[in-house]
Amino acid sequence: MYLGLDIGTSGVKAVLVSEAGAVVATATRELALSHPAPLWSEQDPDSWVDATIGAVDDLAARLPREIAQVAGIGLSGQMHGATLLDEDGKPLRPAILWNDGRSQAECAVLERRCPSLHAIAGNLAMPGFTAPKLLWIARHEPKIFERVAKVLLPKAYVRYRLTGEMVEDMSDAAGTLWLDVGQRRWSALLLHATGLDLHHMPRLVEGSAASAVLAPDYAQRWGMRKDVVVAGGAGDNAASAIGLGAIAPGDAFLSLGTSGVLFRVTDRFAPAPASAVHAFCHALPGLWHQMGVMLSAAASLAWLAGVMETPAAALLAPLGERVDAPSPIRFLPYLDGERTPHNDAAASGAFVGLRAATGRTQIVQAVLEGVAFAARDNLAALSAASGPISEVDLVGGGSRSPLWAQICADVLGIPVHRAEEGEVGAALGAARLGRLAATGESAAAVCTRPRRLASFTPRASVASAYDEAYRRWRALYPALKESL
Repeated sequence: MYLGLDIGTSGVKAVLVSEAGAVVATATRELALSHPAPLWSEQDPDSWVDATIGAVDDLAARLPREIAQVAGIGLSGQMHGATLLDEDGKPLRPAILWNDGRSQAECAVLERRCPSLHAIAGNLAMPGFTAPKLLWIARHEPKIFERVAKVLLPKAYVRYRLTGEMVEDMSDAAGTLWLDVGQRRWSALLLHATGLDLHHMPRLVEGSAASAVLAPDYAQRWGMRKDVVVAGGAGDNAASAIGLGAIAPGDAFLSLGTSGVLFRVTDRFAPAPASAVHAFCHALPGLWHQMGVMLSAAASLAWLAGVMETPAAALLAPLGERVDAPSPIRFLPYLDGERTPHNDAAASGAFVGLRAATGRTQIVQAVLEGVAFAARDNLAALSAASGPISEVDLVGGGSRSPLWAQICADVLGIPVHRAEEGEVGAALGAARLGRLAATGESAAAVCTRPRRLASFTPRASVASAYDEAYRRWRALYPALKESL
């Protein structure tokens, strides 16, 4: 048995996977977000640990025999979160998360200080990344900055609490702006630009390598063996790729989670910062990946459901499984700013085209289409960087909706495939990495493709209408940027 732990933004998910590769059981615990000021997004690091322990407690109580057979644990996590620890390993403040936009000014400072940033880190300086957050801390909370002994990402903090070891994998480390992504090692030059040094960073390992052993107290608590290996793991999107078997150059998927990601595997470091495409290490040695990132994907639908005080499923039901024309309403899904292609933390969401006759279903459809249009922006950016993408697997909470899957196929103009276990892709990928670390098997043998549950192909009958709707939608951001 192998255990995958996904430290997400809205919750922690634990997945127990059998020797045959099947998901045996899952357990989840919700997490709370804090927004103490505009553009701010924070979480208590210890809440990740408490939720992780609670989720595994649940599995251990329900399936003690299976839990006792766990040989390897893998970790997946939300990327970029700045978890600042003092000399005693205690958090100095709430973690600043990936969707926090406060450090826009610090991004400009970082790029001035380090002209070679793009070549080394492979990415633009964006407020979501970790390094600008530390510059913000140095400027606005200098007493805390002086006490920083280690900076960990969310899953690395959970690993530390479960094992006593401070370790990070290459894929997650690539999202800090402190990693030499091509060489897969910390960059002293980039660290120096934020007032830090190599001793502030955790040890690096590949995602499929052993990073530590589960602490005896937790092994005893859960009835596990004493030598359970904890893998390096991966950032959430690289872990989802492992869960989908996306381990060959050209493999691609679209994630409709809280945020949205268009992900493609590459066999080399292929930065494309001019279009705000991310270039990171993959979770396996010798592989990298490119990503286009939307900050509000399924989060946009969740926001609408909250505003309308109606469950998302009830909002979607009246629309059925397909629509025959675009909504007359346009929605910009920039509720938390946007990364690809705009790199604009101050971008805001908007509905355009509202009339007295506008109904709820048109608004709901507009939200789904707005996210799909943003995904098309990402598709254009990645296609320009490294060639066309011919099809994608669909994962994340949004993958549950056949309607949304069909809209994505129609808007993107390529086949979209809903994959089995797509909703637990990151946790499944983490479990697979735990297995690789424990057994030394080949990635090709373990990271197989899941069964495709359904395929959605673009419909010629709506293609031209969606092309026109997308053209009009694209004009909204530059027009509204000047007026908001």
